[in-house]
Amino acid sequence: MIQHYPDQKLMARMTAKMLLELGAIRFASERPFTFTSGLASPVYVDCKRVISYPALRGTLVDFLLATIERDIGRDNFDVIAGGESAGIPFASWIAAKLSLPMIFVRKSPRGLGPNASIEGDLEPGARVLLVEDLTTDGASKLQFCKALRRAGAQVDHAVVLFFYNIYAETVSGLKRDGLELHWLSDWWAVLDAAREMDVFAGAELENLERFLHAPLEWSGEHGGATRIGTA
Repeated sequence: MIQHYPDQKLMARMTAKMLLELGAIRFASERPFTFTSGLASPVYVDCKRVISYPALRGTLVDFLLATIERDIGRDNFDVIAGGESAGIPFASWIAAKLSLPMIFVRKSPRGLGPNASIEGDLEPGARVLLVEDLTTDGASKLQFCKALRRAGAQVDHAVVLFFYNIYAETVSGLKRDGLELHWLSDWWAVLDAAREMDVFAGAELENLERFLHAPLEWSGEHGGATRIGTA
């Protein structure tokens, strides 16, 4: 068990720097990125790149474990669940480190019945920790959470490597649905790290800062949705 937890701000800054070093932070060169929610963004984070770099991957998994043990508690869940598909490798590494059963949750059900979205054995009443790579507005986390609860699981916590942390009421909205979100890093940490590392042009950083302070307005100005949950 991890007894001495790294400082949360230090982990956020180090995670941001590692994502920048991996090339996982991308600026739109011509047209904005558009999420499935319809929201437009000048930047995108590709956490899937982490899986190809064992040393950095191991450090980030240790950071996730420290966050889990500090903020949730190892004795408060029985099963690790990964969300299809990017959450699956992170969930498997965490489950292996903690010697816990693992399942994964599909985006769409296959077949009928309460377990149609679940792959693996899930006992009714099991306390499940949902693991994902990232969260934008929280919609997919609620989708996975509802699927797990339909199958009889108790789901109170989700942990992600990266949280956008710019859309108002994402965290409070998840809490209203009984889900508490935990994360390693966010766009604010990336902005600070990018300035420190001098990895992007000044205009790109200025555009990023404008987006972070008013993401819905920026989205609307660039042809995207202007409200969470609208296209």
